[in-house]
Amino acid sequence: MAGGHKSRDGSLQVWPRKRAARILPSANWDAVKTGKNLAGFIGYKVGMCSVYVKDNTADSMTKGKKIVVPATILECPALKIYSVRFYKNKKVIRDFFVGFEDELKSKIKKPKQLHKLEEVKDFDDVRVVVYSSVKDTALKEVPDVLEIALTGTKEQKINFIKEKIGKPIGVSEVFSDGLVDIRAVSKGKGLQGPVTRFGISLKSHKAEKGQRRPGNLAPWHPARVTFRTAMAGQWGFFTRVCYNNLILQVGKISEKDINRPEGFYNYGKIRSDYIVLKGSLPGPSKRPVLLTHAIRPTRYQFKKKLEVVELR
Repeated sequence: MAGGHKSRDGSLQVWPRKRAARILPSANWDAVKTGKNLAGFIGYKVGMCSVYVKDNTADSMTKGKKIVVPATILECPALKIYSVRFYKNKKVIRDFFVGFEDELKSKIKKPKQLHKLEEVKDFDDVRVVVYSSVKDTALKEVPDVLEIALTGTKEQKINFIKEKIGKPIGVSEVFSDGLVDIRAVSKGKGLQGPVTRFGISLKSHKAEKGQRRPGNLAPWHPARVTFRTAMAGQWGFFTRVCYNNLILQVGKISEKDINRPEGFYNYGKIRSDYIVLKGSLPGPSKRPVLLTHAIRPTRYQFKKKLEVVELR
């Protein structure tokens, strides 16, 4: 008589398990409705630290007490507008290149000519293509370029673009407190077996044809191996989303220096703006991440009030 059945090994929520196409993920901007000005921002993972905070959360068991929470630091250099895109029926109808620094000629593709922003009358949406000012950091020289949506009415979006052309946009203008979603590419682990990828059980030491593999790949009919079968393959370097990360602190390194004397491990010292988030994030140090406003905030996370006392 056959034994009882257990739940399948591994999650089919994310499939296929393949390497990410881009190191900097994009977002579904139609889902990001909240926030002010920009709907997202580009940051770079510095590393983790311990933060001493005062818990001011209502009905919390540690209310009024000093506690220690794990946190992740992101360096967020200013963004600058590269071009402005007008959309009609979800298609780009005009693209104005409005900003470019001469020192970036050898780093990113330079437009043939810069345009003056002319307001298009018949359009559904307008977005901006921005690039990060990585020259203000100790990371690299080639900036990351990404299209980011704007929030508000059409008039508010146009006014914001006209105001910020040729000027830097700081992270403090986009995020101040509350919750954010993080889109990042996780650490790559290369080729791994089915035990690591899907968590299947090890077979008996008397089993034939290996221990760290499934006992059966598929039936005779249908005569093929389905994608649900636990097989060896790529593990890591996947695009993942972390929802509802609590902002602990947003600051400028020129106003409050949080650098360690020797710098952060495998990163160095922060030279521009930074943001401190509660908890951990995917990816190694120096990896670019995309911050967006929370698209589905939970009441449990939203009501948390933590006052930063000290970073360690």
